[in-house]
Amino acid sequence: MARFELKLPKMGESVAEATITSWLKEVGDTIELDEAVVEIATDKVDSEIPSEVEGTLIEILFQKDDVVAVGDTIGVIEIEGDDIKKEPTIAANAASESHIEEVEKTLEKAVEVVSIPISKTSDSGKFYSPLVRNIAEKEGVTMNELESIMGSGKDGRVTKEDILTYIENRGNTVKEAPIAVPVKEVASPVKAEAIKQVTRSAVKAIPVSVNGGDEIIEMSRMGKLIAKHMVDSVQTSAHVQSFIEIDVTNIVKWRDKVKDGFLKREGEKLTFTPIFMQAIATTIKKYPLINIAVDGDKIIKKKNINLGMAAALPDGNLIVPVIKNADQLSLVGITKSVNDLASRARNNALKPDEVQDGTYTVTNVGGFGSIMGTPIINQPQVAILALGAIRKVPAVIETPEGDFIGIRQKMFVSHSYDHRVVNGALGGMFIKTLKDILESWDLDQDF
Repeated sequence: MARFELKLPKMGESVAEATITSWLKEVGDTIELDEAVVEIATDKVDSEIPSEVEGTLIEILFQKDDVVAVGDTIGVIEIEGDDIKKEPTIAANAASESHIEEVEKTLEKAVEVVSIPISKTSDSGKFYSPLVRNIAEKEGVTMNELESIMGSGKDGRVTKEDILTYIENRGNTVKEAPIAVPVKEVASPVKAEAIKQVTRSAVKAIPVSVNGGDEIIEMSRMGKLIAKHMVDSVQTSAHVQSFIEIDVTNIVKWRDKVKDGFLKREGEKLTFTPIFMQAIATTIKKYPLINIAVDGDKIIKKKNINLGMAAALPDGNLIVPVIKNADQLSLVGITKSVNDLASRARNNALKPDEVQDGTYTVTNVGGFGSIMGTPIINQPQVAILALGAIRKVPAVIETPEGDFIGIRQKMFVSHSYDHRVVNGALGGMFIKTLKDILESWDLDQDF
């Protein structure tokens, strides 16, 4: 018999980890090829991991609610024949001290440390994973310091994020007890200001008062992940916005004229979204430096144009399915992709690869009645477009015979972009070109 390592697959360019929500199989269960073994969740999608082999599940290395890094082995399946994976696995029930020390030494040498489910506790009985202990040892965190960290994991466990946050803020933390500073120690205004800066950095957030009639609502797992993703984006990118108003009267008239025939011929409802998506993909081809990502001090120019489409879920959260190679699709192809992805997003039936590798994101704030918005960039992308509501407004219409006032269908478009790598000229020209494409829509064209 041989062993096959079931690993957490890559879930997307910006996704480095996932949470195990439930195991669908138990140790000793028989597993068929492509049969779902475990359910996982990220900030983008909930999904199942299927087995690539037939066999028997003999080890489970991570439990429910554990956070697992991409590429980690989460279980072992016993199969017929030779080993498919030659690397040795670490048994979940390994308990000898010598084995634990060997694992920790291996982790110290790894480029990227991964968590393994081997229990190890302090003298107080508090649980610390080998990952946390290894990070603490490398960063010089004492056991007393480790025990003072408030854990956010299950049963108050200190997670990787907890200890990394502690290490990051350790040098900037001022103890709650006041420290007397003799006047002679403040030798210059520079030192006095430095002390003020440290004091200001240590100010805690004002606690929120809760009255008897207030309702406390626990944030969902996805809500917490989305919140962190949004804050990280604002802290990473220098957000700048450009706005433009677009006359879409011809598009409204054209859609009204062809939508019934489109439904009859293609079996799909034609909304405004695929029309705008096609125009955006065309615009990106003209300005490829919008279709980039930033990696340190390097710019990655993306070969494919993969449009993310922000979709609202019934629980109020958002998900961003991706239309791959949107510039290569016809209007019919984009329409089918948009309708299919939107429908399965609402039913929580998207596959992991359908929410990854996006290079540019579009969000329709007009669907909620908003005329414009200032969306937050979906990292590691560098730009995002918000489509406002289409409205009938009075407008000046220029004709060869002169100007006159008429009713037109117009909308605002908001373009948020990363000012580290996209300047105002590029950000502005992008939406000006999009405006020109949409306003020149041919009323006589076919679909």
